[in-house]
Amino acid sequence: MKLTAFKSYDVRGRLGKEINEGIARRIGRAYAEVLAPGMVVVGHDARESSPRLSTALVEGLRAGGADVRDLGLCGTEEVYFGAGVLDAGGIMVTASHNPVDYNGMKLVARGARPIDPKGAFATIREVAEGLSGSEPVGREGRYTYAPMRDRFVHAICDFVEAGAISPLKVVLNAGNGAAGPTADAIVAALAERGARLKVERQFWTPDGTFPNGIPNPLLPENRNATAQAVLAAGADLGVAWDGDFDRCFFFDETGAFLDGEYVVALLAQSFLASEPGASIVFDPRVIWATKDTVTAGGGSAHLSRVGHAYMKTEMRRHKAVYGGEMSAHHYFREFFYCDSGMIPWLKVIELMSRTGRKLSGLVADLRRRFPSSGEINFRVSDPQAAIKGLVARYGEIATVDRLDGASLDFGAWRANIRASNTEPLLRLNVETRGDAALLQDKVNEIRAILGAMQSDGV
Repeated sequence: MKLTAFKSYDVRGRLGKEINEGIARRIGRAYAEVLAPGMVVVGHDARESSPRLSTALVEGLRAGGADVRDLGLCGTEEVYFGAGVLDAGGIMVTASHNPVDYNGMKLVARGARPIDPKGAFATIREVAEGLSGSEPVGREGRYTYAPMRDRFVHAICDFVEAGAISPLKVVLNAGNGAAGPTADAIVAALAERGARLKVERQFWTPDGTFPNGIPNPLLPENRNATAQAVLAAGADLGVAWDGDFDRCFFFDETGAFLDGEYVVALLAQSFLASEPGASIVFDPRVIWATKDTVTAGGGSAHLSRVGHAYMKTEMRRHKAVYGGEMSAHHYFREFFYCDSGMIPWLKVIELMSRTGRKLSGLVADLRRRFPSSGEINFRVSDPQAAIKGLVARYGEIATVDRLDGASLDFGAWRANIRASNTEPLLRLNVETRGDAALLQDKVNEIRAILGAMQSDGV
């Protein structure tokens, strides 16, 4: 049976069609047999289907001989933390920001290490596809329900000097995902350590029906609620998470959304201030603001393909203190090289406190010098053919890099075009050196080229 929910490096698909309890059970069994992890830390997000899928996953893991530590409702980074601390495997049942009729899994190997997409991950898929569901059980693994939130919160709060954080008002939007209970614990722990924060909570209760919409602040139409709450509260900043809160998004005191590359640059600045010369890893979609910041801070800049498996591997190669993707995934060496949606907002308020500057002021110069388009998605019948066509169109007048999709550097402007790892989309990002008019002109130009390709059947 072919399992179409397996994507480039995680599992995600439509409920009942691409993923169900039987498939979850087979994935658990295959994971245990291929990786032989000993123990596996398991958690699930707030989706209505997640507890059932998690139960089936646990059954498969135990049937494969793995012991299971179940964290229950939590965030993906809590599973990563548990896997890192316990030197265990880890699987999070989540579809993150996908529509309500989706679910999936994020998998890591022992110690929260990434699983090679073309190696062990592909083998897990092959083994799962070959299972019938009636395989005999040898040693059945043990099961323990034992959340690790207190230990996780303590580790997260250690990333900042809480007592040095200025009195700030923060709007936190959990999007009715899993973030609320964990964020409450972090806010309480920060207060015990002397932080003087006033928090306004929005869409706080986990609710798998997502009554206020799917928590995906990357979509412009989903940002207004947080922006308006920031203005209404007179807050210093706003933070919004996706469903499993491994991504967080920022709004300045004017309610303006901070594009992801500027957040990566701010976090790079924050870490380089305490560790001069450190390595920073970031993805190739939009790079100039981050590269300039890393150079100015005396750091070493390194590019990685998009995706957690690639980012974590590249960070380990360079022992990078921090890695950032413009899609709001942020990775930290002292967090087992894993991504967290809780560490970034703590580091940002610490940076605001240390500099005495408003969030808008911290990014104003970057916005002016390196304007960017934001990610623009296209539905094309053949993404790879579209990328090839753009390279053919521009290749003689641009420097072309094929690390991830195609990056075209023209000196005054730059574009990256790549196929999504998780959705049937072609993604475009354009940036310029201080020229907003050129930015719009080139976005329109590439839109027209892609439109013509699509009409020609590409």
